[in-house]
Amino acid sequence: MNNILVPLGTSPDSHETLQYAVDFASDFGANIYIMDVFTVTSGTGSLGNIQEKVAQSSRENIKGIVGRIDTKGLDVKIASYNGDIVDGLLEIKKELGIDLIVIAPRSNDINEEYYLGNTSGRIIKQTNIPTLVVPKGTKYKPIKSILTAFKSGILKRSKILHPLVAIMNKNNAEVNLLLVKTPGYSEEDLQVNTSLLDISKNLTISENATTYLGVLEHFRTTQPDLLCVFRRKRGFFKKLWEKSTVLKSEFFAPVPVLVLSVKKY
Repeated sequence: MNNILVPLGTSPDSHETLQYAVDFASDFGANIYIMDVFTVTSGTGSLGNIQEKVAQSSRENIKGIVGRIDTKGLDVKIASYNGDIVDGLLEIKKELGIDLIVIAPRSNDINEEYYLGNTSGRIIKQTNIPTLVVPKGTKYKPIKSILTAFKSGILKRSKILHPLVAIMNKNNAEVNLLLVKTPGYSEEDLQVNTSLLDISKNLTISENATTYLGVLEHFRTTQPDLLCVFRRKRGFFKKLWEKSTVLKSEFFAPVPVLVLSVKKY
């Protein structure tokens, strides 16, 4: 894991997410970038250097946020983009080779009933880049226990597990698998990828109405430091991926959540 990107929103707590990301990057010896997104349309071209002024103002704001954290001696770089945040993420991913995005559950949405706000939801839904969702106020600590939950053990490429394997190897973490049989499951879903089995300590199979309910049932037993899930058309967040915002009543995790996409990224 070499390059970590942190898209900062306008939340007054954004420095907490950045601090977690810096601590995480420091532990892994990774580079860290802050994503600076602003929007200046071509229609404002008559204002001359307006884009430069907006970009400068945005960078100054980010420098203020960086000034509130302990950088651990890391050179925190700023990657700027004029336009939509998702387009910017894909462009920066192509240019820098981003291995992981670190975000808060809600970027700019102050509605407490939401787990994922519109911006954070779009990042996970539309980029296919491995994403670590860090709850507000979470302090970084070495991850020793990981619960990986899914409703289908089918993985066409073991490469998507690289972030999970990197975290596991770094801290010699214990990985527990939870396969949740939900209504309409197929026998094929029960065939767990050997790459998953190879990195796990044990596999638990349960039957629940949804994968999330299965996670809730086993969360207290395993008390993981990290929850790992997969984003796919048929999977953990099947209905949640149909929209950007996610209510806490639909899903909530008190620990960081690593979201891996089964699609090519």
